[in-house]
Amino acid sequence: MKRSINLKYFSLAILLFFMIQASAQTSLDKKEWQTLFNGKDINDWVAKVNHHETGDNYGNTFRVEDSMIKVRYEQYDSFHEQFGHLYYKQPFAYYHLVFEYRIVGEWRKDAPEYTIKNSGVMFHSQHPKTMPKDQDWPISIEFQLLGGLGDGKPRPTGNMCSPGTDVVFQGKIDERHCIPSTSKTYDGEQWVTGEIIVLGDSLITHIINGDTVLQYSKPQIGGGVVNNYDPKIKQDGKLLKEGFIALQSEGQPVDFRNIRILNLQGCMDPKSKSYKSYFIKDNEQECK
Repeated sequence: MKRSINLKYFSLAILLFFMIQASAQTSLDKKEWQTLFNGKDINDWVAKVNHHETGDNYGNTFRVEDSMIKVRYEQYDSFHEQFGHLYYKQPFAYYHLVFEYRIVGEWRKDAPEYTIKNSGVMFHSQHPKTMPKDQDWPISIEFQLLGGLGDGKPRPTGNMCSPGTDVVFQGKIDERHCIPSTSKTYDGEQWVTGEIIVLGDSLITHIINGDTVLQYSKPQIGGGVVNNYDPKIKQDGKLLKEGFIALQSEGQPVDFRNIRILNLQGCMDPKSKSYKSYFIKDNEQECK
């Protein structure tokens, strides 16, 4: 009888041990997503609109309504190439960004024609304070957002565009300004989920509604398209290891919501309380 009781307690101890181990592992694997937009205000964001100083949210281009960041232009007298970008306050290097967007309303007819049902999310961007007043686009990589034109023709979204940058696609630097993705065409004002997995200056992955639609690598300064930049900033050939994230305005109304990020850079020492099993890039300072 005593032996049977001891065996019973031993079995319970083993079970409890594995439950504790499983709980600890779950804690290590629990992904700590950070919300970039709180649904209430854009105090953690900085606007930069072409022909205006950094911090001037000209025409209330970027505003918060109904728990969304809305991009609108009704206060503009004329568009006058006043392309804008709303930057999150800090840069990132290794991360997984998730957001939802929808293209809505009437395109401004005095904006360039290519901006019809067109917006974007910029990343690995230069600091907005390094942009002169009349610089049109930030030196950055763009996750381009396109909507269908209702003509039955394919118009993928989640493409890559490269203002002042280059990327390696299919083994070589691709000279095209924009590389199309393999995504479906999304017509109307439906919500679409975009995701970007950025691994510093190596691999970048674009995802639309759960499907991987584009991959490329080695983002670097180069190429054209950007105008009126500070020559000291545009160092062609310099790999982009990190940068700022920004939401774009270029003549088409668009809404953004549920913007969150998973930092993939942190302490990779399993002995540290800061360790997470999903980290890809080590940051020893986070271990202290």
